[in-house]
Amino acid sequence: MSAPAGAIAPELQRYAALDQRLLAAVRGIHILPTVAWPASLETRMIEAYGNGRFALPEVTYTRPDLAAARTELAAIEADAGGSDPNDIDPLGDYLRRTAESWRIAAEMLESVGTAGVTAPSIALYGKPGDLIPGSQRSNLDAAHYFVELSDELGADLLADDSSVDMPAAELRDELAKTLDDFFGAGMIKVEVDAELTAKAAAGATRIRLRGDTSFSEYDRHQLLAHEAFVHSLTALNGRQQPLLTSLARTSPRVTATQEGLAVFAELMSGAIDIARLKRISLRILAIDMALNGADFVEVYRYFSACGQSVADSFHSAQRVFRGVPLTGGAAFAKDNVYLSGLLTVHTFFRWAFKQQRMDLLRHLFAGKLTLHDVIALQPHFASGAILPPRWLPPWMQHVHGLAGKLAFSVFINGIHMNRVQGDELLSSV
Repeated sequence: MSAPAGAIAPELQRYAALDQRLLAAVRGIHILPTVAWPASLETRMIEAYGNGRFALPEVTYTRPDLAAARTELAAIEADAGGSDPNDIDPLGDYLRRTAESWRIAAEMLESVGTAGVTAPSIALYGKPGDLIPGSQRSNLDAAHYFVELSDELGADLLADDSSVDMPAAELRDELAKTLDDFFGAGMIKVEVDAELTAKAAAGATRIRLRGDTSFSEYDRHQLLAHEAFVHSLTALNGRQQPLLTSLARTSPRVTATQEGLAVFAELMSGAIDIARLKRISLRILAIDMALNGADFVEVYRYFSACGQSVADSFHSAQRVFRGVPLTGGAAFAKDNVYLSGLLTVHTFFRWAFKQQRMDLLRHLFAGKLTLHDVIALQPHFASGAILPPRWLPPWMQHVHGLAGKLAFSVFINGIHMNRVQGDELLSSV
């Protein structure tokens, strides 16, 4: 619920009105549901692939008519920019960028089922060849590194994995109790969803678990760190905002930061393992394969050759080909953001610590924001127009522990591993 107009300073009410127009305009834009595959098709194809019968799935999509939404979003972009583009308030810039990203998403969805989805999805989520900020290496380079490292360490790590699989219903009950204790009773519901393609998905007040799968202890930790204490938490904090109620909704432009922050949260809370890093890295390599002509079956076989089960290989390939032709040369680029977002958010945290700006890190949880937004909107955080977060993840509440990790990483970053010799280490202790 937005605050009454009287609670917003008169000079800011224009932005509050634009924000409400924005939310109304995007109400009919649903990215993942539009490109999703029917669960019945997945079940049938997984059984066929498991029996060695490989054929391209036949997927049909319902193409939405979003012309009216695109027109309104273009008008909001223009109105948010003001008469002088060089003198735009950060609130206006936030609204302009957000409206633009939704307009691009609408154009993408109107091309669903064709290769026309590829270009706007790359505009929203980036591509494997993009450079990592502060580096001359690309997302593709990082993906290769983590896959190779996982393969080298895998045999030694298998013996350490003593996790026990639990059914979705059991995990649902465990998560519900933990979330009731943290956010308050009934604030977030946990449900089992047989139609869900991803293993889990989170909104402000609901977390869904895929019904046809079981979960490990690592999965439980990851779901809490990633889905509950980032995706749901930032949405709930966004709902507390009196001025920009759109901060409760994940716009396309914030996806990279939100997913990067969620994976970073796994890292900070000890809920990520090398196999998880391998999985998100393989998706980037698979997007690159698809863009370069690999079809669905070839990408499936790639995941399978990398050790994934039949079902996991199918679901992984399906993520790459959501909304696009399965014959190669096209891809849905969203899975590019998990690793690239992690690396960028990690760099941001180290940079903010070095600048002694822990406030920026806390403000990152005030709603669905990009890293750019957190810096640009600081005057409005300072004035109180944008509220600080009501909830912070457990690992962010222990600032001394977080500062210790960041201080260590900032210093260690200056040590170049390619210059380290084993005998040098032995002689130093």
